[in-house]
Amino acid sequence: MRHLVSIKDLSSRELEVLVDKAEEYKRIFKSQDATEVQRNHLKLLGRTVALIFSKRSTRTRISTEGAAAFFGAQPMFLGKDDIQLGVNESFYDTTKVVSSMVSCIFARVNDHEEILNLVEHSNAPIINSLCNMYHPLQAICDMLTIKETLNYTRNKLKVAWIGDANNVINDMAIACLKLGMDVAISTPPGIEMSPIIVKAAEDITKQNGSKLLLTHDSVQACKDAHILVTDTFVSMGEEYAKEAKLRQFKGFQINQELAQHADSNYKFMHCLPRHTEEVTDEVFYSDHSIVFEEAENRLYAAMAAIDVFVINKGNFEI
Repeated sequence: MRHLVSIKDLSSRELEVLVDKAEEYKRIFKSQDATEVQRNHLKLLGRTVALIFSKRSTRTRISTEGAAAFFGAQPMFLGKDDIQLGVNESFYDTTKVVSSMVSCIFARVNDHEEILNLVEHSNAPIINSLCNMYHPLQAICDMLTIKETLNYTRNKLKVAWIGDANNVINDMAIACLKLGMDVAISTPPGIEMSPIIVKAAEDITKQNGSKLLLTHDSVQACKDAHILVTDTFVSMGEEYAKEAKLRQFKGFQINQELAQHADSNYKFMHCLPRHTEEVTDEVFYSDHSIVFEEAENRLYAAMAAIDVFVINKGNFEI
């Protein structure tokens, strides 16, 4: 059984397949061709897709439920106050029970260890919908957004990340490198990328010649970049440290002054929700911004994941 835990676990070819499938399902969804919609709607008709969410969500919940409905499945949202998980029942018992009744589990949790426990004990495919280490669905969505906007298959691109060393860039960096893009990551002094991610990234660069730059200099990272990306400086669960975090990230806002070092046709991306300390309105709402196209593409990333890991049982070539 194949699970989607992180982009690091996928081959370059498997990642390409997921992005291509997301692109194809976007075409089908947008065209609303009755024959194609009905054909896909029958694939999981009468089945159930579980959403075990320990964290609140907007895009992840909407896209996952929409993707399940597209294939005819009934999405079942199981929030932290809805089931016994971690309260009156062991993680193992809950996982065995839930996975016996559903076609797959989308899990949005806190610790990466929880994803690994689900994978170990589940009888159904697990799709990591966010943990503190990885966010693979966001990376698939982002690769689709970059492909349809700047076409990494034809153009050599540089992606610049300005911000925290978090789950979003962990998967996005690996995805970009696997697809031949160069990646520059600028974090504040004292914040470093995970050694696990750095090692995986360096192995990819040795194989395909893509480049990785780790720096604390945002101007250096942005130089000639085709895509500028950031994320929240204060992740869910870190609200208690907000003031200290914002002091640490002072000077790391993406603004017009910083963006002038990027390529003249640069695009701006953000997985949302967004705060003004991360990016100014002038950039966020500019013609360079593709954040809302990116958000919509979460739906098609979820469709691709269901297609490969649930409908086709982990076979990427069907």
